[in-house]
Amino acid sequence: MKKLLIRLVMVCAAVLVACNANGQSKYETDVFTTKSGKKVTVYALMHASVRVVYDGKEIEIDPVLKLRDRTVDYAAMPKADYLFVTHEHGDHYDAEAIKLLSKDKTQLIMNKRCADMFGAGKVMVNGDKLQIADDFTVEAVPAYNYSEANLTKHPKGRDNGYILTIDGLRIYFAGDTEDVPEMDGIKDIDVAYFPCNGPTMTVEQFVRAAKLIKPKVLFPYHFSQTDVSVIPAQLKEDGIDVRLRRF
Repeated sequence: MKKLLIRLVMVCAAVLVACNANGQSKYETDVFTTKSGKKVTVYALMHASVRVVYDGKEIEIDPVLKLRDRTVDYAAMPKADYLFVTHEHGDHYDAEAIKLLSKDKTQLIMNKRCADMFGAGKVMVNGDKLQIADDFTVEAVPAYNYSEANLTKHPKGRDNGYILTIDGLRIYFAGDTEDVPEMDGIKDIDVAYFPCNGPTMTVEQFVRAAKLIKPKVLFPYHFSQTDVSVIPAQLKEDGIDVRLRRF
């Protein structure tokens, strides 16, 4: 009996080590189902950095290795098949992270500023739509500031938000933006990630954007010190499933 217990402990320890080696155990995940029944797993990595896994494909959004006292161990993760960057600020664009995650066939998709800085990448501008696989399309949507104090931080037309449609599942990564008027044209979103700290959306703007777009599931990200715990109650009557993760 004692030997059996020792073996069980060793097996459990091995599983934990394996999970840590895969860079998965420390990150919260959510699993969604596409129209044909395939699974899409989304990892809340850090701030605005998100990992998506679908049908054996690796998708990275705004990968950044280090931000203040936090790090993401991209070296322990598989190389990216698709990598998206919204804009050039250091909490979204990290050339070293991009290099670490890239392989020969990685599709890099960025705004023009990031592609110029990195020296490679497919440029998308607001309004562009790209079919990157038979069951995978991406749309670049506006992400900008309209508040007078922040106009130069995220000027209109420079940065992207991205809507990924993966086998019918529509996931919206808003990037750095306020609740801009163009959001009125964004429809049928299953999962959304909205920022909620200066100079992006305030809690009030976040709630307005959520009521406008009406995603089925909504995650605050890029929130830093903002108290996002007050958001779920404000959207309860709208039927939006607000999920708080350790971004």
